[in-house]
Amino acid sequence: MSLLVVGLSHRSAPVSVLERASLAPEVRGKLLQDAVGAEPTSEAAVLSTCNRTELYADVDKFHAGVAELSSLLARYSGVDLEELTPYLYVHYEDRAVHHLFSVACGLDSMVVGEGQILGQIKDALAVAQDQHTAGRLMNDLFQQALRVGKRAHSETGIDRAGQSLVTFGLEQLAAGRPVAEWVRGRRALVIGAGSMSSLAATVLARAGVTELVIANRTLERARRLAAGLHGGGLTARAVPAHDMPAELPHADVAVSCTGATGLVLTADDLAAALAARAESRGSREEPMALLDLAMPRDIDAAAHRLEGVRLVDIESLAEASADAPMAADVDKVRGIVADEVAAFGAAQRAATITPTVVALRAMAADVVAAEMARLDGRLPGLDAKQRAEITQTVRRVVDKLLHAPTVRVKQLAGEPGGAGYADALRELFDLDPQTVAAVSNPEQERQ
Repeated sequence: MSLLVVGLSHRSAPVSVLERASLAPEVRGKLLQDAVGAEPTSEAAVLSTCNRTELYADVDKFHAGVAELSSLLARYSGVDLEELTPYLYVHYEDRAVHHLFSVACGLDSMVVGEGQILGQIKDALAVAQDQHTAGRLMNDLFQQALRVGKRAHSETGIDRAGQSLVTFGLEQLAAGRPVAEWVRGRRALVIGAGSMSSLAATVLARAGVTELVIANRTLERARRLAAGLHGGGLTARAVPAHDMPAELPHADVAVSCTGATGLVLTADDLAAALAARAESRGSREEPMALLDLAMPRDIDAAAHRLEGVRLVDIESLAEASADAPMAADVDKVRGIVADEVAAFGAAQRAATITPTVVALRAMAADVVAAEMARLDGRLPGLDAKQRAEITQTVRRVVDKLLHAPTVRVKQLAGEPGGAGYADALRELFDLDPQTVAAVSNPEQERQ
């Protein structure tokens, strides 16, 4: 079986296609079930963020796997396969591992070095585990990706190469002014209470807004978020989502990231909010600043044409990030990724030989037991001490004979092209494939 990833991201597709190809949270579980139900796939995980949609799978046939995963992405995104295909990328085996590790380190993010992707990778693994589509490979791969990402952030200055998407978006809205200076004393509205919205609320609170309103469909979740933000002159409160239009005219800056399938703020909603704002504040106010981090978008793109609005969304962030400078630490992270990919590949290849080695040692133990039983028949006068000494001697001989070749075969199996050593060992010692499989299955079930 081999690792395959099929997906699209801000690097391969325009934002308009990414927006349509995004996967709603409620369909991801069904997608995973259909993926493992297909003939070429035994494990699967889906990584879906605001700027990427990727399906990872353990497949036994490359071409069939690519066709199946591509079709599933088209079916569940609602984008016709013929339209989607030009924007899809495919990575296989070590290249697939390299891709995920790079993603985990923030090297493939819209804002290089941002750390939010680690939480999204963790969520992707949790969904796959909940759906029972993550076996040994997916668990090992995604857990190692999390470790690699954390190592990159702790051992290098990759954090200096970029910021979170929230901070980058706020910097674009601030138009050259320090974010803390720009937002200090303002009123802010955060629409949604998920991970990205929570981050936005935290960033705004720390930057110095005086009032922060959290609007969310689930009021209790918004209340929990608001409760953790009080203090330092900040007033934070929660309102239900249907009260959001009434709060909008009072907001100087609004951030939205809800995961809704339709628009949360239409151009008409914003026009009404601007009219109410002008009536209460006068016409000399600064433009209403809007940050849309949702995919698909929460805020109507037509807002760009409204006077009195400054909108930054995923599309404008993609354009702005294209000119963002790369830190020297990026090269260090690339080195970490290369080393970790090599180590992961060696460990996976070595793991394929372990069941065969265990089966070989089990067969040797059976041979020792059979020969000792035969010796008991020929020499019935042996006492327990003599029998134990002979048994121990025979076992030592067998262990010494098997030690060097089994250690060496594990080393060889960990090298590129070493996958065939398990087959050679099974052939040389005439090991029953079902016996080897019986050694493997319990380990897979424990993952």
